[in-house]
Amino acid sequence: MIPFTTILTHPGGAHKDEFLACCVLLSLHPVPVVRREPAPTDLADPATCVVDVGHEHEPARNNFDHHQLPKDHPPTCSLSLVLQHLGLYADARQFCAWLESAEWFDCRGAVTTAQWLGVPADVLPKLNSPIDITLLRRFALAKRLAPGDPLWEMMRMIGEDLVNYVRTLRARLDFIGRHAQFWTLDLAGSPGQILFLPRTEPLPEEPSLGLDEFIEERQLTGEIVGLVYPDRRSTGYGLGRFRDNPRLDFTRINRETDVHFAHARGFVAKTSAHDIPRLQALVTQSGVAS
Repeated sequence: MIPFTTILTHPGGAHKDEFLACCVLLSLHPVPVVRREPAPTDLADPATCVVDVGHEHEPARNNFDHHQLPKDHPPTCSLSLVLQHLGLYADARQFCAWLESAEWFDCRGAVTTAQWLGVPADVLPKLNSPIDITLLRRFALAKRLAPGDPLWEMMRMIGEDLVNYVRTLRARLDFIGRHAQFWTLDLAGSPGQILFLPRTEPLPEEPSLGLDEFIEERQLTGEIVGLVYPDRRSTGYGLGRFRDNPRLDFTRINRETDVHFAHARGFVAKTSAHDIPRLQALVTQSGVAS
């Protein structure tokens, strides 16, 4: 990407797509963000990165707008265009489950997005939180954000985390592929497949990160019922259902002396056990008939 000295986006109401597009850009170029309509000179100047406004998608000039695209174009928002230009879009679509729905919401609106998701339209507002509302409201009120402003700093952190997640998850999936083991255990009379990730040194900061994506990429979502992974808070392991599979209920082991936590709803447990036969025994004991 050609370096730029300013990010410019539209004034007025703020939406998730240009907010996140600006966050991603700030993680790469920590420059001021200005909210106003662009002039022709802004669109012509690569030093001004124009986002979600201007009716022009010209990455060579750092212009990333989608509103000029035809109405039957696949849902594409300003965040999509920025991620495409950075070479991160394919992995982001694969690893960030929220991205496609964000594209639909921005390009098709709430009602059509709800229909696409197969849910009533009144479900979508129920998924909002004060985090969404406050960040977008404060962004909408701002005319200029610069380093040192609390919202600017928060936006850069969001962008850094998003970019780092997408860029490092591929390496994380390769790591899991090198170390993961698959157990087939007797769960209440019928076999169930468990993914086991052994403890390594150094231990990843989030040992369970990427397990869901690894299973999905390997097309094993219909086979795996549970996970066993290093507990980052102890020398033991976490035991969990995969996508809340009902074939495991960890309340069945809550009285075991080496189990120091079992959630009341049975979907996760923590144990100080670290040898494979004992871990397998705990999972087997947690099995529920299918």
